[in-house]
Amino acid sequence: MADNMEEEQERPSTSPSSSYTLFLRIMSKRRTWVCIFILVYAVILTSSWNFLKSIISWYNLQSKASSTSSSSSSYFSSSGWPALYASVLLGAVFGVLSMVAALAVMVPATLVTWIAIVVLLAFFGKPRKVLVVEGRKITREIIGCVLKILLKEGNVVAAVCAVLGYFALFRRSSEAD
Repeated sequence: MADNMEEEQERPSTSPSSSYTLFLRIMSKRRTWVCIFILVYAVILTSSWNFLKSIISWYNLQSKASSTSSSSSSYFSSSGWPALYASVLLGAVFGVLSMVAALAVMVPATLVTWIAIVVLLAFFGKPRKVLVVEGRKITREIIGCVLKILLKEGNVVAAVCAVLGYFALFRRSSEAD
């Protein structure tokens, strides 16, 4: 009996540390997740804004360089290739941003849909094993559908932004000449 008491005292306690419980308490708050969401979007918008500014500055540099250089490179600027390159990059940036924004909205909506379907299946008396199998099938179907929609919408936004960007940049370079 005394040996058992000594063994229990020698074992380290399995209670979590205070820093871990503080971390769990902080992460369980809704405002923490809102702050993380806003922080991630701020980082994405800042980096994409800097990338957009670098694309525009590259385009302006190409336009200025081609207007001051020889006639062999004036074909490059007059044909609109810099505007085409810049507009494709602008379209890609806006397409990715739209997909990230749509993903942030789609994840909670998809989760609610998935939960509702699994709960309805449980109410109709499906056994647990069948619920697990059906839940996996439903998860695959929902994720596949969401990704198809996400890619389709992102590509449409990218194409529209690329076309609009091309006409805006090409018209601006034509007016400058």
